[in-house]
This record gives sequence, structure tokens and C-alpha cells, in this order.
Amino acid sequence: MVSSVPQPPTLLSSLSSTLSQAGYQRFWYWRGWRIRYWFHPGPPEANLPPLLLIHGFGANLNQWRHNLPALSRVAPVYAIDLLGFGDSEKAATLYGAELWAAQVADFIQGVIGQPVALVGHSLGALVAMTVAHNHDNWVKQLALITLPLEGNREDLVAGWIAALSLRVESLVANPLMMRSLFALIRRPGFLRRALAGIYTVADRVDDDLVNLFVLPTGDRGATRTLCYLVRSRTTLSFSPSVKDMLATLAVPTLLLWGDQDRVVPVAQSQGLVDLSPLLSLEVLPGVGHCLYDETDADFNQRLLAWLRKS
Repeated sequence: MVSSVPQPPTLLSSLSSTLSQAGYQRFWYWRGWRIRYWFHPGPPEANLPPLLLIHGFGANLNQWRHNLPALSRVAPVYAIDLLGFGDSEKAATLYGAELWAAQVADFIQGVIGQPVALVGHSLGALVAMTVAHNHDNWVKQLALITLPLEGNREDLVAGWIAALSLRVESLVANPLMMRSLFALIRRPGFLRRALAGIYTVADRVDDDLVNLFVLPTGDRGATRTLCYLVRSRTTLSFSPSVKDMLATLAVPTLLLWGDQDRVVPVAQSQGLVDLSPLLSLEVLPGVGHCLYDETDADFNQRLLAWLRKS
């Protein structure tokens, strides 16, 4: 079923952020599952294709709180919650790059209705690349903010939290213990410390940022979905080969990486530009995994400049 309908505000969409005033939030139904998205039509004179932004693991479209309003001043802009995240349905299913790519491709065709410039962060970059690989006729340009090469657990979290994710895997088969651990993980103080280990700009770890990670964990089925997500990420079928997809790029692609990234280290970018003449790499000094948020004005400017010249 493909439909797009307004619905009453949810906890995430009611956050006191600029997103609720800067654009429109709707729900779209895909394969019977509820999917949240944000959009702004952009200015009448826009000469760029629509932009579609895809968030990273554990996040949601609110992660683009400092980007969507600025980008929508020059182009039509959309952002989407991947299935299992944000205000999208916490589906009881195995997840993977191919499933999310199918969701995004159907959204482009059914809701946007024309080829887009795809922008993805981390897990979202993996999904965006998979969309471009499978449906290159619907993607005009591709911008990737860090790219986990194997789509595995290093994209989950940083530092001491990463060790905990290994423990989570061993608890998936024990629902009681999983619920207890999830109750710990969803605490605002716990998530604030985790985010402080990822961000290089400390004042960006504010209450709005913490809440955009906390609120979805209260949704019905959230604990069960975490089990499916963890189990899915350990399977060989979670993602196609990233290097194979890079080697067959059909659209201009920008890869942005922070040299202080503690989640997916910049060393992983070595040799990637040799895989395709359509791929360009920019390493940004002094910023980390969430460079789009840590230095949003610089990111917005770089992205738009590249979109205009590509």
C-alpha cells in the first residue's frame, strides 16, 4: 500500500526543534508498515534535483535538524526514517541494506516521483549506495558521509559502548535479559555519554540530540526490533560488497569523512577513490563521525557547492 497522509504529532515530531516549523512531516505506508518522512518543496526557482537525506544507525530524520532548513532554501528536500528507526514502525523482521534500499527506492518513485540527489550518513550512506547500485535511474547524484565498508558492528557506537554491543548479541536469545539491558541503554544519561564519545563538538550534545535517540526506544516493539537489528547485522547477507558497488558507480559521488571519526576511522577511506573515476573524497579536519551536525554550516556549503558543479 502506498499512501501519504498527515497524522497527529508524535513524540519525535513534537520536539521543540526548527524542523517542526521549517517543513512538513507525514506518514507513508510501505508494505503495510508506517514510515515517517519530512519534506519542504524548496523555492520556486530551484535548479537542483530534490535531495533525500538518510540517517545513520540508531538515529532518525531529526538528526538533520541543522541541515534541512538551510538546504530547503535552495532545493526541494526530503528526509526519511528507515524502517525500525525513529517514528517509523518497529517491524518484526530481519533488516539489511537491501530491505532499506527497497524502502527508499519505493519512496522516491511513489512519493517524490523524480530522480534525486541522495545524501546518507554512515549506515544511511550504505543504504544510499545500495539504492544507487540497484536503481541508478532514480539517483542523479550521491553524497556519502563516512561509509562502513562491511556494514557491520563498527557503525553501531563508539568506544566503550562498542564492547557492550558484543554483549547484546549474546543476549538476543534471552528476552528477559535483553529487556533489562535495553532499559539501561535507553536512559538519557547513558545515551548522553555515548554521544559525547562520538561527537567532537561537545555543545552539540544537547537535550534535543539526546531526546531524538531516547524517544523512539519507548515505542511499542522497540526492544524486539533491537533484537532483530543486532541479529541482522551479524549475517553475511546484511549488505552487498561496498567495494563492488563503488567499482560500478554510475553517478557522480562525493565521500565526506572527518579525520577525527572515532566510529568509522578515516583510514578506511584509503584506496576507495581508486575504485571509480566518479568518486571524489574530501577529508574534513578537526571533525568526527557526525560532521554534518558538528560543523553544519560548512557541511551544508560543501554539499551544495558539489551538487551545483556535478
